Amino acid sequence: MVEYLSGDAPWDEAYWRALVEEGEHSRMPAPPPDPETIWRGLGLATERPAAPREASPSDGGWETALRAMEEATVLELAVVGYNRGGLLVEWDGRQGFVPVSHLADLPHYLDEREREQELQARVGRVLRLRIIEVDPERSRLVLSERATHSDEAHRRQVLEDLKPGGICRGKVTNLCSFGAFVDLGGLEGLVHISEISWGRVGHPSEVLRPGQQVEVYVLNVDRERGRVGLSLKRVRPDPWRTVEERYHVGQVVEGVITNVVDFGAFAEVEEGLEGLIHVSELAEGKFLHPRNVVQEGEVVQLQVISVDGVRRRLGLSLRRVVNPERIAPSAPDESPGQPAREAQ
Repeated sequence: MVEYLSGDAPWDEAYWRALVEEGEHSRMPAPPPDPETIWRGLGLATERPAAPREASPSDGGWETALRAMEEATVLELAVVGYNRGGLLVEWDGRQGFVPVSHLADLPHYLDEREREQELQARVGRVLRLRIIEVDPERSRLVLSERATHSDEAHRRQVLEDLKPGGICRGKVTNLCSFGAFVDLGGLEGLVHISEISWGRVGHPSEVLRPGQQVEVYVLNVDRERGRVGLSLKRVRPDPWRTVEERYHVGQVVEGVITNVVDFGAFAEVEEGLEGLIHVSELAEGKFLHPRNVVQEGEVVQLQVISVDGVRRRLGLSLRRVVNPERIAPSAPDESPGQPAREAQ
């Protein structure tokens, strides 16, 4: 089944006449003709030998080509040949065709000799192209430079419109260990992992998923390099700014254990707000490791023992809630809200 980008008509005659009759200017063999339809449609002799097939229609690479077309992926490909109909490029082991009508800067009103010179001059250049038609059955791949230029103009406009401090909407396109990429409508920006949440994030996939619509804060715009820094967490208020208004010493709160370390455990009491349960505040008696007392994901009742919004620290105790009748001992040597010495 032939697939091509909606709104673009196929170029049957230009494509096949150029590739079948004039493949001599390419470093790759021309794609095979279909003797029952192509030659008859062009009025050529059907006994003319076909060029060798370079890839099977069942080749999984065609699925990659279809996906690249559907996702409007911009490819940077070198020109490997030319003919009267346009330029020939190589991608993923197969030959593609860029029709003259889809070249972005070819001068108009050229005679045949001048056009051939212009096309020949482009051999060896790298073009930014989009796939606009895929036909695996006939090993046919058509690309367009013009389409990427219209995309590039839109991208530049989006980049120009963005201002640091602004808020806009976008779609998550990719997640990696250091952050998430968000499509702002033709231009991708990066949300560094430190800007995803006010709380702890081990990997962006814990919070986001590809395709998710999000609201982001624009941190910075580098128009020269086309880079945009974004933040998810700054769309929402920083919970540490008002922590002393909402929490006080002696208050009992519910928390989820998020991380267990040698010196204690961290618990999230609300989105973006974590406190430390120092090892001395986990339980009575001796134990080998904090993991012998609590586990990640466990929901526990905790008592607030210190609040410091400026230093972004919240001290919590598990043992004072488990044993409420016990008189609170003097504070340990280290501040309960600060990572300190390891358990002995």
